[in-house]
Amino acid sequence: MSHPSRPTPQPGILDIAPYLPGKSGAPGSKSVKLSANESPLGASPKALAAMAEAATQLQIYPEGSSRILREALGEVHGIDPSRIVCGNGSDDLLHLLAQTYLGEGDEAVMNRYGFSVYPIITRATGAKIVMVDEADYRADVDALLAAVTERTKIVWLANPNNPTGTYLNAAEVARLHAGLRPDILLVADSAYAEYVTAADYSVGMDLVNAHENVVMVRTFSKMGLAAVRIGWMVGPEHVVDAIHRIRGPFNVNLPAQQAGAAAARDVEFTQRLKEHNAIWRDYLTTELAGNRMRVIPSQANFVLVLFETPEIAARAFETLVEAGYIVREIGASYGIHNGLRISIGSEEAMRAVVDVLKSMGDR
Repeated sequence: MSHPSRPTPQPGILDIAPYLPGKSGAPGSKSVKLSANESPLGASPKALAAMAEAATQLQIYPEGSSRILREALGEVHGIDPSRIVCGNGSDDLLHLLAQTYLGEGDEAVMNRYGFSVYPIITRATGAKIVMVDEADYRADVDALLAAVTERTKIVWLANPNNPTGTYLNAAEVARLHAGLRPDILLVADSAYAEYVTAADYSVGMDLVNAHENVVMVRTFSKMGLAAVRIGWMVGPEHVVDAIHRIRGPFNVNLPAQQAGAAAARDVEFTQRLKEHNAIWRDYLTTELAGNRMRVIPSQANFVLVLFETPEIAARAFETLVEAGYIVREIGASYGIHNGLRISIGSEEAMRAVVDVLKSMGDR
């Protein structure tokens, strides 16, 4: 029996397109980064203080289950801490869910413009990703349910969705869940929940509490702590038990646990972020709409702007870069070649972006 000349990845691994993060700008440049949906108000001062305190204990292993972080989250959100699992960003938890519930021959279903990490983590298990067309940049419940087969094991649902900013209301998510077999796991990825202002939205805890096949995943990355990588998940006891068995034994570092606990409890800072975001999200949406641009109504901390052609979108991107503002091109990652995703930033940045894009329309 002949063997390869070097170690060989599992089938399908090298067919996976790697995740493309938003551009950060040239080293030393003074560009304003509006490409990664980061907090325009920095981090909670209380989280920064907790981080500094934790820096005096770097020689000590963190507590393995992220107890202080789980207790803070339980206190703030009214959740039993034993049902929470924390991770090195929500990506960590999404990977673990895929690894636990998907394998060769299985399928996972997602909407066409869902988060681009879902195909990566699905294919890495040997499973197939099934992408379902959307109804005008919004997840289509009937189409998702129609895509479910005997092989389906997970449905990935980012709500609100990245990169579109659209969402399904509580009734629609409940209808999606009701159409799934009990052995299919519905993953409600509520990464942008802190920014939602729609009255008919639900983060998904109602479904998690009532059923054995729903988990909710959240993150601190959009709340000012992207650098320290903290995600968390709530699920039924049997899912939590399975994830604990395979997660890294110290998968959330001590500074992150301390900063996350402080940030969770700093509800005033979270509210300030939400209010700032709502003002400038509405401003961008109103000011840009109609100027040969279409802004998709967003419930997240960014807006998706659609231009008449991919060429105009590319020119808009370059014009913004020249003015010092880096937004997210989404053609390569999501196939929306005539769109740009613009994170909500400072008042100064938002006014400047509007001025630049409006001036393009005048040419």
